[in-house]
Amino acid sequence: MKKQMLFCLVLTVMFGFSAMSVQAKTKWNANSVWPPNNHQTIALEAFAAKVKEATGGELEIVVLSGGALGYKGPELLKTVRDGMVPLSDILISGVAGDAAIFQVVTLPFLCRNLEEARILNDIARPYFDKTAEKWNQKILYISPWPGAGLWTTRKVQSVADMKGLKTRTYDKNGALVVEATGGTPYALPFSEVYSSLATGLIDSVITSTPTAVDAKFWEVLKFYEPLNITIATDMVNVNLKAFNKLDEKTRNAVLAAAKEMEKSVWDQVAALDREKESLCNKNGIETVPASDELMNALTDVTKDIRNDYLKSAPPEAREIVEAFLKKVGR
Repeated sequence: MKKQMLFCLVLTVMFGFSAMSVQAKTKWNANSVWPPNNHQTIALEAFAAKVKEATGGELEIVVLSGGALGYKGPELLKTVRDGMVPLSDILISGVAGDAAIFQVVTLPFLCRNLEEARILNDIARPYFDKTAEKWNQKILYISPWPGAGLWTTRKVQSVADMKGLKTRTYDKNGALVVEATGGTPYALPFSEVYSSLATGLIDSVITSTPTAVDAKFWEVLKFYEPLNITIATDMVNVNLKAFNKLDEKTRNAVLAAAKEMEKSVWDQVAALDREKESLCNKNGIETVPASDELMNALTDVTKDIRNDYLKSAPPEAREIVEAFLKKVGR
């Protein structure tokens, strides 16, 4: 009898420790509006795997992509702030309606290439970090998109060719560009882009090559004009309360994984752009190279967009742009 009681006691202790171990582990859902095969989602999955390995499984991040949680892009600062989801991928310029400083990253025709985009984001990062903290969250890493071009049903080789376009845009700056060139912007969620093209609600889209592949633009569009209208970035943010609940060792592991992830995505984005454009071409999309004349005209016609933003933007935004222009020698 004593042996049986002792055995039961041992089992109880063992199962008790096991239950405590299970309870000690933390599980976060991570929100992404992008499809599973999009490079932003792939990066988020890779980040989750790095964190799980680095923490010995003590922190598990479950990525829910394709907008599965039902959250839209523009609301994501509030979503993370309120703890409705502990972690989310957020299009930076997409939440500029809640924090105007985030609009600076996609001022049209400010960055001419990915190298300049990286410089701009590095300069802006301390300002973005402070803004995120005010929204009860922490930026873990920033991930780039290739430059946004124009995808159309008709060939565009001049500003005049853009007049009358009905264009899906993903942020305020893109909408202002469409208006400046005589078109009509449509602020549609990504999930509605393909059907809107198929039904003729829109006839063009401002976006990057990965998104074009995700949406199979070759089924509904004919041309791609690589204009680098904007070069957008996403930020992966975590709710501060959730982050601070982690012990110091786990927090450091998360930050180390985030640093690795950020370097990796920036190093790979140029190759990704070439790969996705090539895939579009193979499926029937014709790339229409932009002439210097067109680029100069677009830079000129959008000058007021940049100037008007800087007049009304927070002082920090002007500091960012001034530091950026000095750094790139303009």
